[in-house]
Amino acid sequence: MKFNWKASVSALALAVSSGLQADVLPAYQAESAWFTDAQTKIAEKLETNNNFRAKNVILFVGDGMGVSTLTASRIRKGQLAGEMGEEGYLAWERFPGTALVKTYNVDAQTPDSAGTMTAMMSGLKTDVGVIGVDEDIVRGDCSTVVGNEAVTALELAEIKGLSTGVVSTARITHATPAATYAKSADRNWEDDGDMPEEALTAGCTDIADQLVHFEENLESRFTGIDVNGIDVVMGGGRRSFLPKDAAFNSTDAVSEVEGDRNDSRDLTAEWQEMYSDGVYITDQAGFDGVDAAATTRLFGLFNESHMQYEADRANDVAGEPSVAEMTTKAIDILDNNDKGFFLMVESGRIDHAHHAGNASGALSETLALEAAIEAAVANTDPSETLILVTADHGHVFTIAGYPKRGNPILGKVVNVGADEPATAADDMPYTTVGYMNGYGFNDLGTETDSDAIYSEEVNAGRMDITAVDTTTPGYHQEALIPLTSETHSGEDISLHGTGPGSQLIQGVIEQSVVFHLINQSLGLLEE
Repeated sequence: MKFNWKASVSALALAVSSGLQADVLPAYQAESAWFTDAQTKIAEKLETNNNFRAKNVILFVGDGMGVSTLTASRIRKGQLAGEMGEEGYLAWERFPGTALVKTYNVDAQTPDSAGTMTAMMSGLKTDVGVIGVDEDIVRGDCSTVVGNEAVTALELAEIKGLSTGVVSTARITHATPAATYAKSADRNWEDDGDMPEEALTAGCTDIADQLVHFEENLESRFTGIDVNGIDVVMGGGRRSFLPKDAAFNSTDAVSEVEGDRNDSRDLTAEWQEMYSDGVYITDQAGFDGVDAAATTRLFGLFNESHMQYEADRANDVAGEPSVAEMTTKAIDILDNNDKGFFLMVESGRIDHAHHAGNASGALSETLALEAAIEAAVANTDPSETLILVTADHGHVFTIAGYPKRGNPILGKVVNVGADEPATAADDMPYTTVGYMNGYGFNDLGTETDSDAIYSEEVNAGRMDITAVDTTTPGYHQEALIPLTSETHSGEDISLHGTGPGSQLIQGVIEQSVVFHLINQSLGLLEE
């Protein structure tokens, strides 16, 4: 006889609500917040809409946002609000669909962002360091690209007539955003100045060039299609679009010569020439001036390299929009298309803060992403929009020791029942969060730029942090193995979803399944 789980849960809910639980459960159990909260969550899942088709899909990628980062960010969020922290949730952790995702690349146990994002965008896994191509390619060999290109969800959305958008706080030519639109034998070929001469001679084009000329490139690959190009692009990475000439520097250029191109081309000018209806912006004022209702195409490059860390945005000379602001603007433009849209939003600097061994920065970026996801939920119809939240990989970031409930997540371990920090076998205190490898300890105080660590010496191993405030933004946690950059990890990450099709998000899945979830909801491969 098949067990009817739904009927059983409903019966329990009825018994509890009608007071019959006295015969089954003690009152202190039935009335406990833990019990009733869990019961409510099950009831919510039972009411999930069984519509599997969406008009719109938004894919959020927290680069490097592994499970330990989610846990620490959740606690940090609560503690910043004056709570103990552990009992809270990040916005997407309340989504009804949840799965664990295997992240390995075809040739690597611990992956990189190029291979993982290619899997999510194309439905097939590939090698480390290559973008938009299958595993038969040889990294760095231009000649192996042709014939091995994969079609991405964004390209299929274009062909279907949907509006499309790519948003990132990293360089827009960086691995994760690039995997939505580019085909490259090497993730580092962001502009022609990054490419070896043999690749240029062989006819391979850089990633920035592929972004600007996306429309004509896609139409040349498939007979009879007519697309209108990516409608919204926002992120950092201006240097790859500008010639190596100081005359082209922007107002907030950091380098003496901002541009990195050797071919003397200004790709931003080429884009504006191609799209007379397009709006090109480089700063907060330009962003604020965009009328979403009247804008059909937007290209925003807000920094020479990656955009500022969230904690540093106020320090930007020309001003930069937040990831939440960019998400809202993108939705407001893309939803002008009655057919629907596909939007990818990456919070790229979670990854960068982790590489720098700076937990405070990584958690701050994660909470900035939460604001973007909340904005997406608030600005879309839940009955017609599938929202997916995931990571590409994790980091060797740990939560350890036996700290008591409510202990500051960035603080030193204080054991249950104690008032003073615990000490290890070396008689020194230690923090709850730390890294397996990387630059190691440094106390930069109130410094909010995680990358400031790279001007210091590698300082791995145990340190006496008795007199150090480990909760400051500039504290970089201890690391066991000395490396010039902390590394990714190989464990599973999580996928969360809400909206039509999110019912299919369950179990342990390959990363390539993300593409198929998008395809299922939008019907990208249907006539």
